[in-house]
Formats: sequence, C-alpha cells, structure tokens
Amino acid sequence: MPSTARTRAGSGRALLGGLAALTVSVGMIMTSGTAAHAATWPSANGSQAVTSTISVSGTKDYGMKRLYGSGDLGTGSQDEDQGPILELAPGAVVKNVIIGSPAADGIHCLGSCTLQNVWWEDVGEDAATFLGSSSSNVYTVSGGGAKEASDKVFQFNGAGTLNVSNFAVRNFGTFARSCGNCKTQYKRTINLNSIEATYKGSKLVGINTNYGDSATLKNITVVGDSSKKIIPCQKYIGNNTGKEPSTNGSGADGTYCRYASSDITYK
Repeated sequence: MPSTARTRAGSGRALLGGLAALTVSVGMIMTSGTAAHAATWPSANGSQAVTSTISVSGTKDYGMKRLYGSGDLGTGSQDEDQGPILELAPGAVVKNVIIGSPAADGIHCLGSCTLQNVWWEDVGEDAATFLGSSSSNVYTVSGGGAKEASDKVFQFNGAGTLNVSNFAVRNFGTFARSCGNCKTQYKRTINLNSIEATYKGSKLVGINTNYGDSATLKNITVVGDSSKKIIPCQKYIGNNTGKEPSTNGSGADGTYCRYASSDITYK
C-alpha cells in the first residue's frame, strides 16, 4: 500500500490538565478547548448501512448515528479507488456521526468543510480526504477521533489549509499527509492543535517541502511511546508523476515543520 495518497481526479488519561471533557450519554462530544481521551469512544445512537455514497450540502447532524459501508462500499478493502461513505459539497458541515466498519474511503470534502465530533471506529482506506483546488479552502476537523488506520488518517490532496483540533487518534500510520504524488500538486498548510496520539503510530504529519508546505504542531500528547519512535513531522520531496516521493529529513526547522519540544508531551 503506498505511503502517500491515491492519485485521483479532483482527488484512560486527559490530554491536558487545563482541558475538561464533556461527557454525555452518547459518548464524548467535543467542545472548544476540550480534547478527547483516546480510550473514550461514543456509543452509537442506531446504525445505518450505506450502499452508495451519501452527498451532503449545508449542515447535517447525525445525532451520533453509526454509518457503515454495505454492498459496493462494504468490501473492507484498501482499494484506493473506492468511494466514500459521505461526500461533502464545498461549505458543508457534518457533525455528531460515527463511521463504523466497513468504512470504505470515509469522508471526502470537495472544498472547504467542517467535520465536528466525527468518530471513525476502524478507518478504511483513509478517514477523510480533502479535495479542492482553491488556496482559500479551509478544512476544519474539530473534536472526534479515529483508530485502526493501517495507513493514513487524514489525506490532504487539495489546496488550502487543514486545521485539526481536539482529536484523539490510536493505532495509525500517518495522522495527516499532504499528498506526495498527486497529478496536481499544491502548497498545503496543516495545523494540529490539542491532539492525543496513542502509539502505535509512525508519523504525525507528512509534508512536501518542494511545494512550500508547512505543518504547525501545538499541544500534542503522545501516549505509550516511551522510546519516542513516532516522527512528529516528516518532510518529503513530492512529485506529480505517481512515484513514491523521497524523504527530505524530519523534525522542527521553523519553516516547514513548526513546533518546539515543549509542544509535544510523551506519557
């Protein structure tokens, strides 16, 4: 399975002492300034099989319903060309939903979007893929969590800025990845704030220095990685040919990978 994106057309502990969790009967709902506990996952308020991609525009609140793939979306494969459970039109907002298993290709955003309190119980190909060609696109992931991602959690194929905050992730390859080999490449900005990453994880973020990408990490807690094996920020030299990109170093440099040692806590 490639460590980079598909090439597709259009394609038990609190995190921080000062943050408090809001617990409700259906699980943990994320609010501003609240971070999810990696081991706390909400209970579903009913389940719905999804046999073909659901298109969403405007705002859709699922009330903590679980959506899972069935039929063509229910193979449980890592096929890079499978469809998503939800496809969001530019400007769409989806909130309070659990993506169950099979998860197909999760959620696609065709432009700016907001994912609020979205939980992935068993990530399929990717949890969410962010598309769209405008540098003004802003993709916001606020609250929620994802686990069991054999490859990537968030795949950033489009242009603009991805902001992820108050999010819990467990057992993953790369948490957020700027596409390394898409046919059309862009400068991408990734901001991670108040993230709890429970090992095992390989990389928190991957960016392409040759396209001017940058990643800023703040208030990151890594749980269960006493040897500090996880790479906070991996740099690549991206391409538009579909080849696997080469690495270009890792670690904070103030330009591409922006964080201080105090921004990452190991527990």
